[in-house]
Amino acid sequence: MEKKLYRSRTDRKLVGVCGGLGKYFDIDSTIVRVVFVLLLFCGTLGLWMYIIMAIIVPVEPEVPTKLT
Repeated sequence: MEKKLYRSRTDRKLVGVCGGLGKYFDIDSTIVRVVFVLLLFCGTLGLWMYIIMAIIVPVEPEVPTKLT
């Protein structure tokens, strides 16, 4: 199965970018959040990357639940 990058519906603080990156790279999303914060302190690169990814990366598709 092909891996695709999505914004997370469940692991989100703002719009789910870090949660989606964590799931895609199979790492803890907290590590991704720390990297974005460090990039923010080094300049505005982290902020711009987050905003662009929030616009471009689609939201994770809903998994239909079977009603019994």
